[in-house]
Amino acid sequence: MSPASTSVRPVCSVVIPSYNGRPLLEICLASIARHRLDQPAIEVIVADDASSDDTAEWLAQTHPDVRLVCLERNGGFCAAANAGIAEARGLYVQLLNNDTEVTPGWIESGLAPFVDLRVGSVAPLVLVRSDPSRVDSAGDSYSLVGWPSKRGHGQSAQRWLEHPSDPVFGASGSSAFYRTEALRAVGALDPSFGSYYEDVDLAFRLRWAGYGCVFTPACRILHEVSASYDHGRPALQRRMSRNAEILFWSDLPKRWLAVALIPHLLFTVTQGLWRALRGRARPFLLGKLDALKELPTLRSRRRVRVHLARRAAAAPHFPIRFGLFEDARNHLLRPREASSRS
Repeated sequence: MSPASTSVRPVCSVVIPSYNGRPLLEICLASIARHRLDQPAIEVIVADDASSDDTAEWLAQTHPDVRLVCLERNGGFCAAANAGIAEARGLYVQLLNNDTEVTPGWIESGLAPFVDLRVGSVAPLVLVRSDPSRVDSAGDSYSLVGWPSKRGHGQSAQRWLEHPSDPVFGASGSSAFYRTEALRAVGALDPSFGSYYEDVDLAFRLRWAGYGCVFTPACRILHEVSASYDHGRPALQRRMSRNAEILFWSDLPKRWLAVALIPHLLFTVTQGLWRALRGRARPFLLGKLDALKELPTLRSRRRVRVHLARRAAAAPHFPIRFGLFEDARNHLLRPREASSRS
């Protein structure tokens, strides 16, 4: 780890996991340098996930003010993020993807909702970097059928720029703010998720612990959709299928499970048929089988959630969506991923 530290505790720690993403990291760090001049005291932590592109050496030479956490072996997004979070000294943590850019005033506006002690996380307005007229995320949503989705994904930015701050289920892991105290209470990202839906799982645990999440459009982040991951890869499709299933069975309260079971099964069958028509059924089905093999772990996972609820300062609240139409429309009209444009 680099020696860049001070005796003054920073207000916010910006944690950036990175794996072989030096070109992306250069843009991200440059945007922070441009816009942090008049901001509250922050520290920037890059968690290098055993990159082979000399990221660590480059950072030491060009960004000595950045704290560097190096993983000896590649562990995936969650492992890198957790390593950075473990070193964070700020009262708050922003988890920031390396394929993002921050905008003026992002720290003040991102931290403002934390004045309410019941707020455990904050969701910025995330815009598509290659087309800022479109939204990547206005916070995360969760549907009764077991479908995690990005609120506003693919919609016109104009619809959300003047949108009032409001409660939302959770914050997208591409740029989420967290109360450090809350992270210490519920744990950071679940490493078994690897990547994708780990932020939704964390949002659930924060809600089990009685914390809420607030969307604030005044904090704006530019994000290059899937610049770090290619959604077309069968291995990633398999992981996403597995993670969605683990999420459903681990995190939903029992009263919701009873209501959601049949809709979830029907939705899963529909998803399978949709993927079969596109020639992607195999990784989807393998992911579901992976989740089935982990049934013995579900009881212990659920015990953790119940324990969090017993210690919660406020009653857990789960704003779960019932409708699917808008989520499905957003999915079909979503921005093209960076991997598909290259």
